[in-house]
Amino acid sequence: MILIVGGAGYIGSHVNKALNEEGYETVILDNLSYGHEESIKWGTFCNCDLNNIDDVDEVFNKYDITAVMHFSSFIDVGESVRNPEKYYHNNVLNTMNLIHVMLKHDVKKFIFSSTCATYGVPQKIPLVEDHPQNPINPYGWTKLMVERILKDYDKAYGLKSVILRYFNASGADKSGEIGEWHNPETHLIPLILDAAMGKREDIKIFGTDYDTPDGTCIRDYIHVTDLADAHILSLKYLEQNNKSNQFNLGNGQGFSVREVIESVKRVTGKDFKVTASERREGDPAILIGSSKKAKEVLGWNPQYTDIDQIVETAWNWHQKLNKE
Repeated sequence: MILIVGGAGYIGSHVNKALNEEGYETVILDNLSYGHEESIKWGTFCNCDLNNIDDVDEVFNKYDITAVMHFSSFIDVGESVRNPEKYYHNNVLNTMNLIHVMLKHDVKKFIFSSTCATYGVPQKIPLVEDHPQNPINPYGWTKLMVERILKDYDKAYGLKSVILRYFNASGADKSGEIGEWHNPETHLIPLILDAAMGKREDIKIFGTDYDTPDGTCIRDYIHVTDLADAHILSLKYLEQNNKSNQFNLGNGQGFSVREVIESVKRVTGKDFKVTASERREGDPAILIGSSKKAKEVLGWNPQYTDIDQIVETAWNWHQKLNKE
């Protein structure tokens, strides 16, 4: 069985669906602090907190777990600056609790959700896996610390891991069963969709004077279903090779904030107010990742490369979510 830690969350729930469609049995561990029990439509659910190591141990006692996928982290960069203790405790210490129990039960296959935030300010675009890692916020540091732990634990204890560095996860399951659902919402596409729906009075662009073609930040948006596929391939990689590795997961192309706004207007057919605002501290002008390694080694082939495709799935889900 595959243990999905944080499987009630956005990416974890999509991976849970993909695993079950591939014939894997899953156990979902989540404390529902940010996740939604309604998103757990497959597998067996354990309401459990990584902070309680005895409860985690009981899950491993109860189920025959062969590999772990770990999605349970706090992800708000701004909050990590304001409240770093919350982030270091959950993202680092609680992850160590999980790994401690894994090793106790001789489970040595681990897939970790990392982030392009470990790279910090890009020295060269597109970002590749051996780019220097110099995070500029506590969130990025928590992820890099776990990456370091995993490398040390591989050498010392034989824990094999695949580290997946996400760029901007986006979109929703095309069937509309699950989708992006954060509270509070901090991701750009759902915020713009809220403006299109009239739930926000405007959408703010933080910085219009960057050194980019239209002056706004450029980001790499990768569809959540493509992310889920990469996790399946990473699991098979560990099963077949029993070797640790790390991969970027991005679209390979960037879209500016203005381009995403225009895409939402096209897809929804709605107009809304757009307001220029000051830059946010720590926002690089361009973040685009190379996924060449994932394609070559894992055989990953992202299907959603067009921004309108991504926005359309997000819009379908957003409408459903706001009717319920």
